[in-house]
Amino acid sequence: MRIKRGVTVKRRHKKLLQSVKGYRMSKHRLVKVAKEAQLHAGQYAFAGRKDKKSVNRRLWILRISEHLKIFGISYSHFMAKLRILKISLNRKILADLLQNDSEAFKAIIDRVNAI
Repeated sequence: MRIKRGVTVKRRHKKLLQSVKGYRMSKHRLVKVAKEAQLHAGQYAFAGRKDKKSVNRRLWILRISEHLKIFGISYSHFMAKLRILKISLNRKILADLLQNDSEAFKAIIDRVNAI
């Protein structure tokens, strides 16, 4: 007795084509091309997740730096003084503080200026 694979293959193809729905041209229609497009998309997504971390860090630094200009402090001096005072707040937390709790950030700036 021979084994018919039609049902399994059809299910696999259907799942693949569903995942590439919205891709342009033949990438959303043809199974062979769709499989390749899906593999590339996975690679781009992986790289994107790594890039996102550096993009966010740059954004946090930019926000902190711009806010510090109002008080006449450079970003590098501010971070150096934080290290001297042993205030261990990372850039993400500092950026969050200046957006959501500006009074707390102002208190940190006052503490840094006291040196």
